[in-house]
Amino acid sequence: MTPVRKPTDRPTRPWWRTAAIYQVYVRSFADGNGDGVGDLAGVRSRLPYLRDLGVDALWFNPWYLSPMADGGYDVADYRDIDPLFGTLAEAQDLIVDAHDHGLRVIVDLVPNHCSDQHPWFRQALAAGPGSPERERFWFLPGKGKDGELPPNDWQSYFGGNAWTRSVDPDGTPGDWYLHLFAPEQPDLNWEHPEVRAEFEDVLRFWLDRGVDGFRIDVAHGLAKKPGLPDAGPAPDPTDLPYQDVDTVHDIYRSWRKITDGYPGERAFVGEVWLPTPQQFARYLRPDELHSAFNFEFLCCAWEHDAVRGVVDGTLAAHAEVGAPPTWVLSNHDTIRHVTRYGRADTSFDMGDKRLGAPTDPALGLRRARAAALLTMALPGGVYVYQGDELALGEVEDLPDHLIQDPTFARSGGADRGRDGCRVPLPWAGSDAPFGFSPEGAAVPWLPQPADWAGRSVAAQSADPHSALTLYRTALRLRRTDLATLPESLDWLPADPGVLAFTRDGAFACLVNFTDRPTALPTGSTLLLASAPLDGDLLPPDTTAWLRLPTTGN
Repeated sequence: MTPVRKPTDRPTRPWWRTAAIYQVYVRSFADGNGDGVGDLAGVRSRLPYLRDLGVDALWFNPWYLSPMADGGYDVADYRDIDPLFGTLAEAQDLIVDAHDHGLRVIVDLVPNHCSDQHPWFRQALAAGPGSPERERFWFLPGKGKDGELPPNDWQSYFGGNAWTRSVDPDGTPGDWYLHLFAPEQPDLNWEHPEVRAEFEDVLRFWLDRGVDGFRIDVAHGLAKKPGLPDAGPAPDPTDLPYQDVDTVHDIYRSWRKITDGYPGERAFVGEVWLPTPQQFARYLRPDELHSAFNFEFLCCAWEHDAVRGVVDGTLAAHAEVGAPPTWVLSNHDTIRHVTRYGRADTSFDMGDKRLGAPTDPALGLRRARAAALLTMALPGGVYVYQGDELALGEVEDLPDHLIQDPTFARSGGADRGRDGCRVPLPWAGSDAPFGFSPEGAAVPWLPQPADWAGRSVAAQSADPHSALTLYRTALRLRRTDLATLPESLDWLPADPGVLAFTRDGAFACLVNFTDRPTALPTGSTLLLASAPLDGDLLPPDTTAWLRLPTTGN
């Protein structure tokens, strides 16, 4: 029987510096009540699986009350749970149960915008132009003779204009409101003291209920430049008027004081999409966020020089502010890396429209296994998006009428959106829903591919060579052998196209990016490999963890 690990059973350095964090997209993780949608009851039933996987913490995508215009990132009440997922009491029980299984809990916080069904926004619409209620948002009169044009040229991340014209209480066209995402997600005005006070209270609400940290959605976007100037026809990506505005750092300094006042090393992780490491690192100064997602690594091509450059740049930028780096391969917004790594172009960007591009599944799987061991060997924290451990690929043939991602509609179907990486997990069985829902339950909210039977947790648990077995073994070794190693690395001599580094002179990681085998260091002992070795050679697209021979006696 696997012993229960308490969240305090960690090395002496803070847990968040080295944690393996598992992302739970609740809607697609496990369905406990049989309605075809994942819920908190389903998560609670699978906590032993997550404990045995070997992760340290769980990050939950938004579980708050929401109309679900953007998968829960349109929040109507930050202090309650959407009935689709359960109740507030169930969330509290889940936090306790997770802690009893040795798992910390990180909840998603969405401070840039709320739902158009949030009481504040409904009050703003009802109150009319110039009212105090509207000052919590960005309501502005339009340009043009009759105000028929948007106040500026900002574009939504989801496509189209970032402004929608409101209708005044008397039924006439009124001011425009800002939404950098969907129209159902009005941006909050972080210059307003009530907005700041509200979110500080929300932080305390969840900290009082035992959460161990927060993942901050669009952490770079809360502050806007005064006057909301045009971005212009050829905007400088390092100086946009709606992101990375200096005053955003004041917000996180105030938040850090709140978490520092609670016991148990509570932590923030930021979703920070910015073009330069220098901009990124500013969010990780000692009095701001604890860590942030390393999107540069996620977007990097599976190529030796590209990966080496990102690793070097990441370590250097984080060292300047004393923050731990993080390593992530996929999440709920990106094409799953098993699919991406099988393509001719293995890189990713948020404008990626290559769904359906030719991919080699076997090659993608081989590279994904190698990449997993690389991320777990690097110093810092690592993230595992649900299904990564099963080597699930992107589902690229979802029927149009089932796609719920707002980017699909906003782009007129040109961007098929992110639902392909959000398909419900396969747990067991030979037919859908593969144990995702109880027997006789409703059809899952998104259909699962028939060939996922061989990718299920049950099938892979019985296979000593499966991706799941590899993840379990790697995460165990990472905790027992790697978590206390220095938070730095030294590059070792290696053949062209091969990355080799050590963390302490004894543990080494080799990654072969070439199409030919490469020799392992003389006298080294294999700890783990992402694929079987060819004698004493490391095959192409394979990673090995090694124990180096000691020098001298």
